[in-house]
Amino acid sequence: MAKEKAYTRKVTEDSITSTAKTSTSTSSAVKADLLFGKNNYKFILIGVGLIFLGMILMTGGHMPSPDVWDESLIYSHRRITVAPILILVGLVINIYAIFVKK
Repeated sequence: MAKEKAYTRKVTEDSITSTAKTSTSTSSAVKADLLFGKNNYKFILIGVGLIFLGMILMTGGHMPSPDVWDESLIYSHRRITVAPILILVGLVINIYAIFVKK
């Protein structure tokens, strides 16, 4: 009876050791097989930042008086031209970041 318990413990310890070795080797393999590199992530963050900045520039402004319509606040150069250009540049940078190699 004592031999069976010792044998069971030995098998269990060996299986735990082999499982730990396997998980270590697979985690290093996962690090080597990442889809994007460090530069890809930098470009993605820059692109997302430009899109976010364009969205912020497109928002904002309220009429000082609800009775007066001021077209210069609604149709400003910043909202009509600058913000959409920033958003498009951000999208192009994100597309570049996805397709460029590591």
